[in-house]
Amino acid sequence: MKRKTAAETDQQARRPTVREAVHQWMRDVGIDTVFGNPGSTELPMFRDFPEDFRYVLGLQESVVVGMADGYAQTTRNAALVNLHSAAGVGHAMGNIFTAFKNQTPLVVTAGQQARSILPFDPFLFAAQATDLPKPYVKWACEPARAEDVPLALARAYHLAMQPPCGPVFVSIPADDWDKPSAWVPPRTVTRSIAPDPVAIRAVAKALDKAKRPAIVAGTGVDRDGAVNLLVTLAEQHRAAVYTAPMSARCGFPENHDLFGGFLPAMRERIVATLAEYDLVLVLGAPAFSYHVEGEGPHVPEGTALWQIVDDPHTAAWTPGGNSVVASLDLAIAALIDGTKTVKRRAPPRRQRASPEEAGQPMSVAYVLQTLHGVRGDQDVVVEEAPGSRGVMQQNLPMNGADSFYTMASGGLGYGMPAAVGVALGRQRKRLKGRTIALMGDGSSMYSIQALYAASQLGLPITFVILNNRRYAALQDFAPVFGYAKGEKPAGTDLPHLDFVSLANGQGVPASRVERPEQLRKSLETALAAKGPYLVELVVS
Repeated sequence: MKRKTAAETDQQARRPTVREAVHQWMRDVGIDTVFGNPGSTELPMFRDFPEDFRYVLGLQESVVVGMADGYAQTTRNAALVNLHSAAGVGHAMGNIFTAFKNQTPLVVTAGQQARSILPFDPFLFAAQATDLPKPYVKWACEPARAEDVPLALARAYHLAMQPPCGPVFVSIPADDWDKPSAWVPPRTVTRSIAPDPVAIRAVAKALDKAKRPAIVAGTGVDRDGAVNLLVTLAEQHRAAVYTAPMSARCGFPENHDLFGGFLPAMRERIVATLAEYDLVLVLGAPAFSYHVEGEGPHVPEGTALWQIVDDPHTAAWTPGGNSVVASLDLAIAALIDGTKTVKRRAPPRRQRASPEEAGQPMSVAYVLQTLHGVRGDQDVVVEEAPGSRGVMQQNLPMNGADSFYTMASGGLGYGMPAAVGVALGRQRKRLKGRTIALMGDGSSMYSIQALYAASQLGLPITFVILNNRRYAALQDFAPVFGYAKGEKPAGTDLPHLDFVSLANGQGVPASRVERPEQLRKSLETALAAKGPYLVELVVS
């Protein structure tokens, strides 16, 4: 039996302050990085800040949460976020909502005014602090006593890490940090959901009997580290694999022969795409996410639907078929072991995009085909260019596990700070490759302050701005809501933005490309830079 050191014995004998107990708890759960934008009620938390911890500054609270989201997804551990009370949490809500939809584990803390003056509605206090971030946190708490803060944070962490993962919130009064408390005993809480054996046998039996199976892969496949397992399962059954609508991660290598393409977020088109299959197995995604209303069945008539997802709420609202609640890595591994290798004719290969000709202004397809030709195999893409997403899906294939991140919420302002968090997380894990932030011009303006953090941290990020001088997604979507062809909704043009100046002003070198003959060399320069680099591409 290992004997305790004198320091360990002394630590257990005395009562620590709340601050000391929280710092030790952070070490125990592997959290040494705090993402924040400090305010007055948060200052006591950071007095005597440990030298083995790192504080990552964001210049706006939504940027802070976006960085933490990317970092948590990459490291697969909850990230700790510190926000200012009330207004600071309000600023952050856009990306708290996105973290909730992304199922990203975050422990979000916010300061609160000192307990002694709370009865007097003091300046910068949060009335009903725990209600503000709801319903987009799994749990919210303002501990009743100062000494309860460390245990509240420990509970919050375990809840954040439990499937379905997500953000949690703890409000902490400013005068709590120096109060006596107690050490939080290290403990382990199981985070995986094993599939029910009877249910998984039923799925396996359905797969074996199917003549033409299709698999729909969602965000949960990559989140649970199951992409390579899914490749094995698909090859075992010669099943076509589609990406679920609005998927925020890459669940299957998009250059694989069995990759069928991307399902649109429209009921009728999903049914038409899946009409040739007699079994559809949805993994790690809703069945299905829609963007516009539709009519008719959710799957083709006569097609069996099975779903495996780690969120019981998603399983409950699925409108048909059968659902199994389980972690995707465990469930797919069980299906591999429980099914046969079936001799079926392979589904037809997805048609690849034809080479795009150069033009001026450059097309997005031409730009993305060129980017695909120069990027490295280990580079990852963080995307927030919704107006160009369909073109990206045709011309910039993702490699599979941990190769792609976007927002599941549809809320803008995530991509730029998330790219900073992803790059920081990959640096923490000593992973090679560069992070590519593929951004629309409109999207980038929601969180342009992320460039400052990238510069200060010296991270290997290439920011690629697709500047089409408009909110393309809105203009392209307008006919669905009755606009005449060519009619522009009000407020959707974006002339005169200068991203080179915006980047240089925050310490990031940048260049602007308007002509196709400049494109390849400019992208190579941007991808070879030691630290962050921004390239603005003027596209049609």
